[in-house]
Amino acid sequence: MKKVISTTKAPAAIGPYSQAIQVGNLIYTSGQIPIDPATGVFVEGGIKEQTRQSLLNVKAILEEAGLTMNDVVKTTVFMADMNDFAEMNAVYAEFFTEPYPARSAVAVKTLPKGALVEIEVVAGV
Repeated sequence: MKKVISTTKAPAAIGPYSQAIQVGNLIYTSGQIPIDPATGVFVEGGIKEQTRQSLLNVKAILEEAGLTMNDVVKTTVFMADMNDFAEMNAVYAEFFTEPYPARSAVAVKTLPKGALVEIEVVAGV
């Protein structure tokens, strides 16, 4: 059975999807782009600032479910430009400790609203 996870501390869904869904012992977040939930607009800055906000949005969703970033088992990072990988990775490393979650990182042609990064996670309850 599916359970919807939703919080006002992360951007509201801008389409027909949920911020996150729990099925059994797993929580799947939707991709989080760097929208500041307080203002509804992108954070100012480049890949570092956008990565940080995207991960703060993920963190807020997980906290709503009673979890932390330590419960993340898999991440997928979508970037508009793979040349931003090192800077994204430096900020990403601030949010996770060993044992690190599994991760995929891919460059895509475009992201919603022209974002530089979008991040989704799977976490275990």
